Amino acid sequence: MTTTTAAPPQATRAGEKAASTPRKRRKVEGMYYLFLLPSLILFTLAITVPAVIGIFFSFTNSIGFGDWEFIGLTNYVAMFSDPAIAQSYLFTFGFATVTVILVNAIAFLLAVGLTAQIKMKTGLRTIFVIPMVVSGIIIAYVFNFLFSNSVPAFGQALGIDALSESILANPDLAWVGIVIVTAWQAVPGTLLIYIAGLLSIPGEVYEAADLDGAGKWQRLLRITIPLVAGYIVINVILGFKNFLNAYDVIVGLTNGGPGTATRSIPMTIVTGFTGGDYAYQMANATMFFVIVVVISLIQLRLTRGRNAR
Repeated sequence: MTTTTAAPPQATRAGEKAASTPRKRRKVEGMYYLFLLPSLILFTLAITVPAVIGIFFSFTNSIGFGDWEFIGLTNYVAMFSDPAIAQSYLFTFGFATVTVILVNAIAFLLAVGLTAQIKMKTGLRTIFVIPMVVSGIIIAYVFNFLFSNSVPAFGQALGIDALSESILANPDLAWVGIVIVTAWQAVPGTLLIYIAGLLSIPGEVYEAADLDGAGKWQRLLRITIPLVAGYIVINVILGFKNFLNAYDVIVGLTNGGPGTATRSIPMTIVTGFTGGDYAYQMANATMFFVIVVVISLIQLRLTRGRNAR
């Protein structure tokens, strides 16, 4: 015969009171704010203040120096009828979309292979992340030489007409070279995130799948991808934001050419600053900033929702 002992009424009331009382926030010592102050001052002077000044001048007709007049929304209205602006946005978003798909597909497949039971996987991981530590402009100049000299010479030697000319000189194909080089540099960072996600999956899950007779493709589609879905969301959105800001690789490969076929939004803005369209391109920069902020908010919402689940 078993007996149960009821908790004393006082203990029950104390427990209920503790559960209903909100936890006090930990007090932050003033010393932490003192250490934060230098970074806050530098961030304000180097980023916040110039940004506010630039947004103000986007409502003027300033050329970057000298006299100026306040013209309201004229610059913003003119942007919507400017074919050069439209072309830069079309190229940038198209390039970012294609590149983010390619980078994530390659990085995910490499991550699956580099977390499998293969020999020298640690050494291979080191080799695959090397492009991440090389400067983008250096990579661009190296590939510029390859696309302009080595590949055409190789194509001519084999009699392949499609490879006999540099794709960087073709207005319809130059973007392909930019996508290839950008993906080559971006895959390592994305790969590391996917490797971290795959290594966080408990081995018992795959063991249970093996006992149920699941094949490799079934495990990939029904276990691996759903369990790393949060990492996929992070990589896609972070990659898309980064590719929207592509500049150095494009400068090193095509400098926005042929013509303006591969001129991105950042290149259009910088070119306008040096060409006397300071206020006009500042309006373009402000609009671009708003778009990036919206994408950042979407990223924050999606990642928070994914972490909550």
